Amino acid sequence: MYQAVLADARFHEQLLAFDRDIAASARAARCRLCGGALHSGSYARKPRGGPAGLGREHAERFSFCCAVDDCRKRTTPPSLRFLGRHVYLATVVTLISALMLGITPSRLARLSVVPGLDRRTLARWRVWWRSTFTESPFAPVAMATVVPPLDIAALPVSLLGRFAGDMGEQLVALLRFLGPLTGGGSAMRAF
Repeated sequence: MYQAVLADARFHEQLLAFDRDIAASARAARCRLCGGALHSGSYARKPRGGPAGLGREHAERFSFCCAVDDCRKRTTPPSLRFLGRHVYLATVVTLISALMLGITPSRLARLSVVPGLDRRTLARWRVWWRSTFTESPFAPVAMATVVPPLDIAALPVSLLGRFAGDMGEQLVALLRFLGPLTGGGSAMRAF
């Protein structure tokens, strides 16, 4: 089930469309410091783990820069495609981390859906879910919104299971939920 979502180019096109909408809203809101217009200041990423055939537009991280000379404040809106500074796509980090939970030989074989994944990378993702995520300023807000409490050892599965729908819908809802962790500092200030 996870592999189907990871390999679905249409799903990734949908995430790109969502990111474009989020970016358009952020740009329309103008600079949060001075109210100036925001100019495109997107930057290239080299995302790993996506399905074959994704266009170059999938490697663009939307970001903006204030047009006012004395301000020039950068605004990076939340993203459903990128999870902070991770090199791998957010879908890959989330779903492969979920597959690693209770690793069995068959699950280990399914991890080959993303070539080049190193055991150290997988270990860093587990650390991210168990400590970086849980110790972030966002964590108390996230933990307060779900009942019963999240099983930290079972992240991201315990969080993914809190959202309704099929696997794709659950993943989109989770990525939206994690939005404050994926944008610039202004996204976290919303809390």
